[in-house]
Amino acid sequence: MPDERPEITVALEDGERRGRYVGKVAGIDAEGEITFTRRGPNLISADHTGAPDELRGTGLAAAMVDYLVADARARGFKVIPLCPYVRARYEKHPEWRDVFTIGPGEKPKLTAAQFRE
Repeated sequence: MPDERPEITVALEDGERRGRYVGKVAGIDAEGEITFTRRGPNLISADHTGAPDELRGTGLAAAMVDYLVADARARGFKVIPLCPYVRARYEKHPEWRDVFTIGPGEKPKLTAAQFRE
């Protein structure tokens, strides 16, 4: 049986201090996002995952986390998973340990140096 899932695209919008991974699903006029903050050299925090109701159940949020993990590996940075959704996905994928600053199931903490707004 062919895959009936709509096409999902994810793009990076990268600012000097903050950025986001923006996801879209073909045929739906809405977007989801994972927002992040730079916390130091080669270190970001995944702060929030959000998607409007019309994107729920499409697989978009999971695809955005997958993209985040692939991007971290490709560009050599680590992720502090502050966002509960990102942490929940990580718990299902302990093989992502190389990308995150904590182990699966652990709660992240920011040091004073990392917590600069």
